[in-house]
Amino acid sequence: MTTSSLLVGVVVDAALGLRPATGAYTVERDVAVPMPDGVCLLGDRYRPAGDTGPSPVVLVRTPYGRAGLGGQVFAAPLARRGLQVFLQATRGTFGSGGHFRPFTTEQDDGLATVEWLREQPWCDGRVAMTGGSYFGHTQWAVAPYADPPLAAVSPHITAARATVAFYDHGVPQAQTALTWSAAIGRQERGGLLGSLPNPLLRARVQRALRRLPLQAADVRVAGAPVPFWRDFTAHADPGDAFWSTADHDEADLRRLPPVNMVTGWWDLFLAGQLADFSALQAAGVPARLQVGPWLHGELGELRAVLRSDVTWLDHHLRGGPAPSGAPVRVFLQQAGTWLDFQQWPPSETHPVRSHLRAGGALTAEPEHAEVGPTRFTYDPADPTPTVGGPMLQPPGKQADNRPVEERPDVLVFTGPPLPADLDVVGPVRARVHVRTDVPHADVFVRVCDVDPHGVSRNVVDGIRRLDPRTVPAPDVSLGDDGVLAVDVELFPTAYRFRTGHRLRVQVSGGAFPRYARNLGTGEPFATATRGRRCRFEVCTGPAHPSAVELPVLG
Repeated sequence: MTTSSLLVGVVVDAALGLRPATGAYTVERDVAVPMPDGVCLLGDRYRPAGDTGPSPVVLVRTPYGRAGLGGQVFAAPLARRGLQVFLQATRGTFGSGGHFRPFTTEQDDGLATVEWLREQPWCDGRVAMTGGSYFGHTQWAVAPYADPPLAAVSPHITAARATVAFYDHGVPQAQTALTWSAAIGRQERGGLLGSLPNPLLRARVQRALRRLPLQAADVRVAGAPVPFWRDFTAHADPGDAFWSTADHDEADLRRLPPVNMVTGWWDLFLAGQLADFSALQAAGVPARLQVGPWLHGELGELRAVLRSDVTWLDHHLRGGPAPSGAPVRVFLQQAGTWLDFQQWPPSETHPVRSHLRAGGALTAEPEHAEVGPTRFTYDPADPTPTVGGPMLQPPGKQADNRPVEERPDVLVFTGPPLPADLDVVGPVRARVHVRTDVPHADVFVRVCDVDPHGVSRNVVDGIRRLDPRTVPAPDVSLGDDGVLAVDVELFPTAYRFRTGHRLRVQVSGGAFPRYARNLGTGEPFATATRGRRCRFEVCTGPAHPSAVELPVLG
């Protein structure tokens, strides 16, 4: 490396929270890797100085570019610490041949790349993979199928079931999908609209999602059709086989090498990733998990990823010290402390139910006498808005929910002041009994933390789409009286509700634009052009006890 690049390395390490490392390395640019169909993918090989013989390779596959920031953040820090890195642009991006159609080619391309690496004289046959978000998806597309197995993987802020970030229990996550479509659609054109947070882009996305049909929303925000958005809108029906190549949650996990995971409580992949970790532990795969107070792609999350990877890769590829501490480490929000567990979900919790009551109360006891339902109307022309939550880009996390709670299309149930701190750690669930006058509807449930001043801040939420094609189902049952018992899986969390605070539960028909509006007509998602109001009845009597279930620690 030159003196200038050494200085850049010092600055980058400081920004990423890494201890300084000044190991020299060389970079071989534009290394062509042939794919079975004749397309060539380009990669950059980072080789530490003094690495003269065959050595392990850390493979990073990215659609966001190899040069500049991508190389400085995802390859150079590892190379400065003595690891050989191959940073490859995925198909159709930044010099690699073919067309970029996300999630559809990463298994074939990834396996071919691993096979090619193992044939190179500078590789000793051991290959590890690392990276977060889409980088993590490229690992799930390879790790369960590589033969011989990879040496180690670090699929951070991602999930084996990639579509969990785009369809949540049947509901399209429209804002995430269109924001990402705009970013990848413009990333190689330059200009202001790239992968970084952009308020102008956010406003443009929100305007585009209000116009119907949604099929052409990509043109409104990216200036041209984006293949991923067209796939996202055209294949939104439950169980669409198109995404079978993107989802790997049913793969044989026993074939995976040791797995290292970092994610955040406000990351949109969180629920899927924690389910993956539990499945890995059940399959006997050595795995580690760290969950912090982060949003997807936040600097704190990136720092945690890189710090974790340096130790992890050094151990598995060079025989360095093994990572210390318990396999599960999570940040307890509002307590400012970290908790260590042997498994996820932790065995140290017990379920506590809070029942929705007529008149807006939330109590440990259910209703003792029959009461009438509580009603509201969801209007897709004036959809219930998004406030905070897990998002692809800021603003996200917690926000003041009082403006939304004042709307007539949001039901609010509030508990008494807590006599002591309440630590909730694990998956949160709700069962809501509803009757709707339209068979196509969404049920959105949110748990909030209300402070002594009355400020209501979101903690976790979840949504479930009601579709006559998929009802009844394991999580939706229909009673003789026409009332649906809807089980809603809320996000997991580790959160302290402080003494004197109150629990609050919201029930509504959506959260726009985070989730696409349910137009109530059953028309295809891509081409629907009209909406219909839906009247909800939420039942809370003894025959229909609606409640949330919290995993309480201690």
